[in-house]
Amino acid sequence: MIRGLFGRREKVNVEIERKFLILSRPEAKPERTHRIRQGYIAREGGNMVRIRQQDDRYILSVKTPAQGIGRYEIETDINADEAKVLFAACAEKPIEKIREIYPAGGHVWEVDIFEGANKGLIVAEVELSSEQEKVTVPDWVGPEVTGFQKFYNANLSISPFKGWGVSYEDLLARMGG
Repeated sequence: MIRGLFGRREKVNVEIERKFLILSRPEAKPERTHRIRQGYIAREGGNMVRIRQQDDRYILSVKTPAQGIGRYEIETDINADEAKVLFAACAEKPIEKIREIYPAGGHVWEVDIFEGANKGLIVAEVELSSEQEKVTVPDWVGPEVTGFQKFYNANLSISPFKGWGVSYEDLLARMGG
């Protein structure tokens, strides 16, 4: 944590995550569930500025390229009035999703069930401490889509799933699930 933007405490880290489609929803009940709305204020050259509402919390994030699958990320909490201004500055409509949190195989899996223009798409993410970290993939997790930029939230706001012309089941089959 550092003191920075708006005089608040910020979290700075390198985000290393892998993304997957899922074959089925986990049988276990999620540990936590969050309603998320997020919009993109700026994107250029691999840099991104995002505003996120997670339940009643508002978070301003700046992400920059790192190396490999990692990205530098700075996050800071802001208030609802500041978030309202930033959401209004987004060029595209914010994405909406329900995030379910599941512990599995020694990791925390975040399952994003998209709504709105991305309804029907479900993506699981797992954050790692290094690119070499081993991951035990649960049986409900399907094909990996980490390298496919179309599955990144910033791109889903520009090119939503409803415009892909494919059902989730067909997508799974095409991706080898």
